[in-house]
Amino acid sequence: MRYQIVGDTMPVVEITFDAPGEEMYTQSGGMSWMTDGVAMNTNTKGGLMKGLGRMFAGESLFMATYSAQRPGASIAFSSTVAGRILPIDVTVDNGLICQKGAFLCAQHSVNLDIVFTKKISSGFFGGEGFILQKLTGSGLAFLEVDGDLVEKQLAPGEVLKVDTGNVVAFSPQVQYEVEMLKGLGNIVFGGEGLFLTRLTGPGKVILQTQNIAEFAGRIARFIPSGK
Repeated sequence: MRYQIVGDTMPVVEITFDAPGEEMYTQSGGMSWMTDGVAMNTNTKGGLMKGLGRMFAGESLFMATYSAQRPGASIAFSSTVAGRILPIDVTVDNGLICQKGAFLCAQHSVNLDIVFTKKISSGFFGGEGFILQKLTGSGLAFLEVDGDLVEKQLAPGEVLKVDTGNVVAFSPQVQYEVEMLKGLGNIVFGGEGLFLTRLTGPGKVILQTQNIAEFAGRIARFIPSGK
């Protein structure tokens, strides 16, 4: 199979199948368009328990699998907000841990599982709940990035502190925890909330420049209350 990413502001990834039987899957509602020669099958992919786990991780209970019926058939998956679509070779990266909503689509050979944060404080205060997503297996996966993309390679012991909403994904060996801001003045007047995500290397970290939760909060101020 081949792919191309089309568009800049609201991009799509368009997949062209080279042989019958090639498959891509996405969360329910993730497909934008497809040609003749692609069959759709909706299921929980891995069973009910895996489907429920995905729900807790911010994805849908059901996943849609699209199978090529003939060579040359194509299908497109689009981002939900302005930003980038990032292709990930799961085989090369040896897996990746993602935040809620980052997963867009993947080849059938890529596994999408849930993973629990190691520290309770990360679950309560990290903004991502107790559950994140983990990509394993082999093949290509595509992630949604809100705004622009920034990649960093952390050295062993190197620490990066990030607003949780700006984290897209990181290597499995990167340590993930949440720490409280120090200083009463910073907490009350800093405007950054009480907590930051602390990522400790070694490993790759993928960041996004837009925090969709903060963006939605700003938009909400301009929505009439109806009173």
